[in-house]
Amino acid sequence: MDVKQIAKSRRLKILLLIVTVSLIVLMFPKGESIDSEVQVNSIWIKNDLIASQAFEILKDPQDIERERVNAANKIYKIFVKDNNVPRKVLEDIKLGSKELTNQINLIISYPDSNFLLSKQVLKPNAFNTFINIQNKTIGDGLTLNQIYSFCTSEIKRIYRRGYIDTPYTEIENDTISVRDGKYEKSYLKERFFDSTVLSTYLDQRIYNHISKQQEIKSAIKEFLTFFIKPNILYSQSSTEEAKKVAVDRVSINLGIVNENERIVAKHDRITNDTKVKIDSYRIAKGSTLSTFDTILQNIGKFLHITLLFVPFIIYLFLFRKKIFYNNVKLLLISIVILLVSFSAFVISQIEIDRSLEFLILVPVASMLLTIVFDSRIGFYATVVVALAVAGIRGNDYILAVTNIVAGGLAAYTVRDIKNRNQIFHSFLYILFGYVLSILAFGLERFDPWSMMLISSAYAASNAIISPALTFGLIIFVEKIFKITTELTLFELTDFNSPLLKGLANNAPGTFAHSITIGSMVENAALKIDANPILARVGAYYHDIGKTIKPEGFIENQLDNVNIHENLSPKESLDLIREHVLGGIELAKKHKLPKEIIDFIPMHHGTMVVKYFCEKAKELYGEDNVSENDYRYPGPKPNTRETALLMLADASESAVRSMDEPTPEKIKNYMNSLFKIRIDDGQLDEAPLTFNDIHEIKESFLSILISQHHKRIRYPQQDELENKNEDETSM
Repeated sequence: MDVKQIAKSRRLKILLLIVTVSLIVLMFPKGESIDSEVQVNSIWIKNDLIASQAFEILKDPQDIERERVNAANKIYKIFVKDNNVPRKVLEDIKLGSKELTNQINLIISYPDSNFLLSKQVLKPNAFNTFINIQNKTIGDGLTLNQIYSFCTSEIKRIYRRGYIDTPYTEIENDTISVRDGKYEKSYLKERFFDSTVLSTYLDQRIYNHISKQQEIKSAIKEFLTFFIKPNILYSQSSTEEAKKVAVDRVSINLGIVNENERIVAKHDRITNDTKVKIDSYRIAKGSTLSTFDTILQNIGKFLHITLLFVPFIIYLFLFRKKIFYNNVKLLLISIVILLVSFSAFVISQIEIDRSLEFLILVPVASMLLTIVFDSRIGFYATVVVALAVAGIRGNDYILAVTNIVAGGLAAYTVRDIKNRNQIFHSFLYILFGYVLSILAFGLERFDPWSMMLISSAYAASNAIISPALTFGLIIFVEKIFKITTELTLFELTDFNSPLLKGLANNAPGTFAHSITIGSMVENAALKIDANPILARVGAYYHDIGKTIKPEGFIENQLDNVNIHENLSPKESLDLIREHVLGGIELAKKHKLPKEIIDFIPMHHGTMVVKYFCEKAKELYGEDNVSENDYRYPGPKPNTRETALLMLADASESAVRSMDEPTPEKIKNYMNSLFKIRIDDGQLDEAPLTFNDIHEIKESFLSILISQHHKRIRYPQQDELENKNEDETSM
């Protein structure tokens, strides 16, 4: 299957529809088909809603999460008290004291020997301090036994208060939980020592009860801290388990609605509590659906979305056949609809504020499709997108109407867009559409002004984002899908563009000719339902190849020197045909759209270059010349617009060459030109009817006659026309 067959394949159309509808269905809310986005303060216009089963009234997910976080934060860090630590530390310090004393005595008795403790209790400086205390050289009579006794007493004192293994700064709360066996009790963390407080405490106690000398204080503190170990230890596993239990205890419901209990009565106003009940009932019903019920529901959703597309598809089939039979363009429409639908789905998953629905970018689809195709496609697509979004939001009728209004106004603002900056003028129209809808439905529901103001703020954000996003996307759409929008065509009409500027400077006669037939084809296009701007731009660029050798074309021979007089018919033919091939190369070099490049070869089609063909017959004999050798390379025109240009180009050139054009002469000559091209099969591939041909003739005739009407000759005009340069300079 080649590219053209793929572009027109009916199977691909059906597959594209199925995939698009299925993806939108997957975005629908799960559960019972009840309006999931029932608005607070709106009126319930359906029959009484009766619970067909008992169900829990669910809390808002954000409230549940907030309560769970609060419950977890209320759990204090759990510490476990190890009652074996004090006993073990006292045993260690008793043994350490004995070993330290023995080591000191050995050093004193045998100063030249090198004895080592089995346990390195003190560093050298502190060890020397203890030796000096034993030698009575410092400490004013202080003995090691007094130090050991003080240390034992302080250890007992410290463990009566407790020593935690975690600094105060790493404990978030002021309180901790302490487990002592099977009992657990909460305490202020300051009740216990941490490493910092313990250090300060030891400094103070040693200073007050043992010695004020710094070296003795440091040695005793070093001796104590070597043995002291925390007896109240942080248990991360116990803390996490306690937090998990607290989180699990948070209730996810506000209460129970019993079977056959009325949820909301007809004509009752929807309150916050009622909305919570309706949402909970929808979820409960969805969770109890059987597999068969789920399948039936999904079939219903599929039919729901399909029915939205059917009128749009019928419209494309009847009135926009070029789009309907082009799968690439259908794919573009599908992608745009899916992107907006996906934005609605994502926003539906965010439970923050009811006004978030005004951030759904429906205006992007409206503007994008209007610019790419036309305003009718843009508006019909807006209706489809708005209703699909409403379905995703739980059949929200109010949102559907709001998006249709805002999207419709967005499409209106870009229906005749002339430049890209005009997109940003849509801001006020989009905002106006949203705000007006918000005000209308808000007043109807007695919404508070603050709520309407918040909704309008979200709508304002949408009104800013949508034009900016459209501006960015339109470039990618043109490049990826090879689509030339009217926006691009209008930009190509700028006479300051490099190609047109070069044409005006290098081939002024051709430039004037192109501008003239641009007006001709534009007027005629309006009468035969062709694209007027495409026809006009095609006319502007159809002869850009003449800038390569402008002197080879009579309209640019200002000095009346015809270079073809010195060329053979074949050489002249090559020069003439070169403006087609060279024009195509120039157009590709400047990256003109394919739709415009097609005008360059098609405006001549495969016509015979009659003048040089006849000249060749005169020179070489009619039997020695084949007309097929003197034809343009083609292809023939295959659109209304390219066919218009072929006819306009021939008509304008012919009339310009007439000595005394009169309406009758112009009409007869133009009829002959049309007939020649029809008989030669040049219009066989163009979708023109006989009525179109008639309308084109009438349109061209009125313009050409008005351009070549007879003018009043002014007094002395003959005399002025015949004066030579010397006379006029006197």
